[in-house]
Amino acid sequence: MKADHFEQQKLLDLAAEDVALTQLRHRRANLPEVVAVETAQETERAFAADVVRAETEVRDLGREVKRLESDVETVRQREDKDQRLLDSGSVSPKELTNLQHELDSLKRRQTDLEDQELELMERLEVAEASLAAAQEGLAKAVADLERAQQLRDDALADIADSTTRHESARAAVAGELSAPLLALYDRIRAQTGTTGAAMLKARQCQGCRIELYGNELASVRNADPHEVVRCESCGRILVRTPESGL
Repeated sequence: MKADHFEQQKLLDLAAEDVALTQLRHRRANLPEVVAVETAQETERAFAADVVRAETEVRDLGREVKRLESDVETVRQREDKDQRLLDSGSVSPKELTNLQHELDSLKRRQTDLEDQELELMERLEVAEASLAAAQEGLAKAVADLERAQQLRDDALADIADSTTRHESARAAVAGELSAPLLALYDRIRAQTGTTGAAMLKARQCQGCRIELYGNELASVRNADPHEVVRCESCGRILVRTPESGL
């Protein structure tokens, strides 16, 4: 296949755009900002779960504290009633003895309930501190996630913008090539997954980095400038320039 020597030079511009587009696709597929968002989402979910657990514990302990407060109040009211009866002097000696025993029992019950209430209130205080810490952590995690998402969106927008620019530049270069040469280039590009042409520099294919020797080197050296030559190792079109070392 033959193509104008200067037209073949344009394949290097086409290859440069394809390299840029390949790099952009790789960058998008391996975007660290996406990983950062996923990490931030995991952190946010963990703190959200901590908040739910802490809220549940605070709610349960608060309910228990209120129940004990009600029990203590009931005992106090019974004590006040018995004490008023004692103070009235209107009870018989037997009733007096019974009331005294009941007051002693009520005082012990009140002390026990107040001890339980104090213990629960201490646990509630710890639980509330844990809840506050979890809520603070969640707020920070949400803010971190929002920042990570913004950075990801900015990076994706930059990639999209760069892709559009390089696709436009590639289309412009491709429009200057003959249909047979462009078709050959695109077929090779599909096979290599990157580019369909590479510069021959210092007798080395810049596509596969293998140096030409022997018959292959002689064949390229003796080929007509307008002949489309290809690398025997990677199959790319070898674009000859003054730097080819031929």
